[in-house]
Amino acid sequence: MKRLIIDCDPGNGIAGANTDDGLALALALASPAVSLELITTVSGNTPCAVGAQVAKDLLQRLGVNIPVVQGAKQALREDPTPWRARLDGVEDKALADLWRGVRQPQLLPADGNDAAGVMGQLICDNPGEFTLVAIGPLTNVAQALQRYPQMAEAVAEIVIMGGVFALDDYIKDTNFGLDPEAAHQVLHSGATVTLVPMDVTTQTLMTHQDLNRLTLNDHPLTQFVRETLRPWIDYSIRTRHLPGCWIHDALVVAWLLNQRVADGMDYHVDVELRPGATRGKSWRYRTPLRLDVGIPQNAGALVHVLHSVDNPLLLDILEQAFNGLK
Repeated sequence: MKRLIIDCDPGNGIAGANTDDGLALALALASPAVSLELITTVSGNTPCAVGAQVAKDLLQRLGVNIPVVQGAKQALREDPTPWRARLDGVEDKALADLWRGVRQPQLLPADGNDAAGVMGQLICDNPGEFTLVAIGPLTNVAQALQRYPQMAEAVAEIVIMGGVFALDDYIKDTNFGLDPEAAHQVLHSGATVTLVPMDVTTQTLMTHQDLNRLTLNDHPLTQFVRETLRPWIDYSIRTRHLPGCWIHDALVVAWLLNQRVADGMDYHVDVELRPGATRGKSWRYRTPLRLDVGIPQNAGALVHVLHSVDNPLLLDILEQAFNGLK
């Protein structure tokens, strides 16, 4: 059984906030093959305090006791103001009304506010035992690695949802863009890293029909998924002109459960730190097959990058996990 820590920025129930973190948490909680033992929150899709409320509210619904620890309120260096202006709230009343009647997360206190310390200590006290699922900006993870340098060897693997390489409409993704320095530090930490970029997560799709099928089992967890994803699917249909919604972060947990769900290969990866429009942009480079072509200096950290997904299998993994709930 894999022991997991999930570092996230969930927004389920919050108007205009993405729901993929909550879906990833739900899949981990529903899967007997993994043991979710710590949830930490970081400011990203939602402020870290809001994300902690979403996670605590979900656990209370389920009667499950897992520590939820708040972490970084802002990036290592990046100014959060422009990002928060874009991510917080929905100005269009018609779009905000999609969340009418959806239960708001209850105001429950987190189990502390030192996510980096709790995460780093737990991993270092149990070397080789924990997989760290990082599906928000990487501020907490970078701070943990700074305070516990041995964590890079102690963690079994860090699986990151972040980066974008070849999508026409995206210079950068939110997770890397919100904290480029943190992304750079984690990629270069020496830890075993798998990267799940937007190039592969935008190949995922969940429609209303899929959601109805996945949540036929009447359980508090499926009720949470059904209630909070319905408005987000409608929001995605209207604003992104998709037939459903992408489920970025759910792919990360699904890949840990069944690696047949996505293919990948090793790349040298890095993040642009210089000021300007491309700050936070990620790039990748494959080691050349020809031995007479050298690897350039500063070629980036060697990490495993997922690049294609079997979306029917992804939905099947979710359906099997939710149907197995009792």
